[in-house]
Amino acid sequence: MGSRRDTPKELGTRLGTTASTARGRTSGAAGGAAAAAGSRGDQAYRVLKTKLLMGEFALNTRLGEEKLASMVGVSRTPVREALKRLEAEGLVDAHGDGGYQPIVPDVTVMRHLYEVRAGLELQALQRPARMGTRHDPAILEPLRDQWRTLAAGPSPAPDPNFVLLDESFHIALAASAGNEVAVELLQQVNERIRLVRMHDFLIQARIDVTITEHLNLVELVLAGDIVNAEAAFSQHLGDSMAVVEERVSGAIVRMLTTGGQQA
Repeated sequence: MGSRRDTPKELGTRLGTTASTARGRTSGAAGGAAAAAGSRGDQAYRVLKTKLLMGEFALNTRLGEEKLASMVGVSRTPVREALKRLEAEGLVDAHGDGGYQPIVPDVTVMRHLYEVRAGLELQALQRPARMGTRHDPAILEPLRDQWRTLAAGPSPAPDPNFVLLDESFHIALAASAGNEVAVELLQQVNERIRLVRMHDFLIQARIDVTITEHLNLVELVLAGDIVNAEAAFSQHLGDSMAVVEERVSGAIVRMLTTGGQQA
């Protein structure tokens, strides 16, 4: 992979129609995530989102617009816009004295939702063989080609919004099995665990590993090697969950200690 790293917008462009291949289920979210990097509102959003995910604000602290604006280097208006976006994503909620405060992720619920996700995706891998059919190559071949392009190109920079591209891959893979209800349920689970799954894409190594493992998984399914595809998926999901749980727990500890910033 090259030395220059894509912005989320460039990465979304290179991936092309991945979300539409997944039957449009994540294209709107991915488009919103790939907003132009130049605006001050986006700058405030990116900086504050990363700080919240890293647990850099103390638990129950009021996130004052003035201090946050000074921290980011923008005016209060972009900070206000960013906080509204972060509230919609579930990273902050209302503080008793007005404004917002950080939300603490529920690790137990996260584990339960990962179990549900694993069940849905394993069923999608197994379904065509049970039904005497095959995974739809019209979905999988473009998916493979898009992730090959991503693997061969410049390495995308760490970014929590990479989770949307990750989701679009798994939605497309599930859609190729032909059960629309299962795909809808998987999308609902993805939306509920998105907040914690963002922690998986804060360092370069996890971005690179995810790309490699996605490409391997889709190639195994296209080859009809479902046994090894199941093993690869289980390893992929297990590793992701371990990383996410470790980082979420670390962020919570930082929020509970004096290391968290008072905003």
